[in-house]
Amino acid sequence: MRRSDFIRGGALLGLVGAAGFGARAEEKKAAARPGPAEASGHVPTPTFYRTETVEGIPIFYREAGRPGSPVVMLLHGWPSSSRMYRDLIPLLADKYHVIAPDYPGFGQSGVPPRSTYDYSFDSTGQILDAFLQKLQIEKFALYASDIGGPIGYRLMLKKPGRMTALIAQNSPAYRSPNPYFKTLAQYWKDGSAESRQAARVYISPEAIKRLYVFGVKDEARIDPDNWLIDNCLMSRPGVDEINLDILHDIGGDGPVLLKAQDYFREHRPPTLVVTGANDEVFSGEYMKKYRDFLPDAEIHLLDTGHFALEDHASEIASLALDFLGRTIRND
Repeated sequence: MRRSDFIRGGALLGLVGAAGFGARAEEKKAAARPGPAEASGHVPTPTFYRTETVEGIPIFYREAGRPGSPVVMLLHGWPSSSRMYRDLIPLLADKYHVIAPDYPGFGQSGVPPRSTYDYSFDSTGQILDAFLQKLQIEKFALYASDIGGPIGYRLMLKKPGRMTALIAQNSPAYRSPNPYFKTLAQYWKDGSAESRQAARVYISPEAIKRLYVFGVKDEARIDPDNWLIDNCLMSRPGVDEINLDILHDIGGDGPVLLKAQDYFREHRPPTLVVTGANDEVFSGEYMKKYRDFLPDAEIHLLDTGHFALEDHASEIASLALDFLGRTIRND
């Protein structure tokens, strides 16, 4: 083995170890220090960490709440995982059966090789459809962040009526002309090796951190473990190429988004848009376009960025609970 390979390998192992230690320390701190609910005498509903094998792929998911209650499925954004919902899940679980899966190649789910699995929104939607069948979930309210929108809309379109309500957080149902996508636009256009290489700027440690801190009022509110863990997972062998595949797939998603808009116009699902107004990817003003095809959508713009839950989890949970309580049955 060359010395440079040894050094890179050691650095990666160190990063993995640091992230693992940080995650364990985070859990210990959370257990030792009561949150707002505990401080008020309320014991949060516990979250369980499970894995279900779906079409040969281990799919990790977080689950909380009482089976039999209405299901709320949380679909994570890019380049994160179900971990982004760690604060929201217990706040919803008193009244709802909450499910938050990791997509193949993300978080703690399996990472099948690109030679045997197509990393695309279509494939992810198919896996999640099979996942829901295994869990015997027929209907759900969808909470979608970022790419969770187009993935969740595929589930909605496949079986009309299964989505009982929609909560969209920094996740549009239309193409965004935002300058953020300027470099990706060329990659979408030609898919060349050169433009793919240029797109690597989006998966750099600096770019991932920026997604968390840009537009927030106080950066000190944002846990730095977020980008440490995301970058650690991105550093796994082959995962960078997987993410470049996912980024390229965004460019071909226009037809599905148009179908989703038509579905919204016809079926008018109850919709709550709660989003970071200062998001440089999907701005709050642009998220108002949901009313173009869902005129009754409730829209709340928060003074934060892309990962709005990081500093507004309690506010978002209150809005979500109020919305869900008015729009779906709690039998």
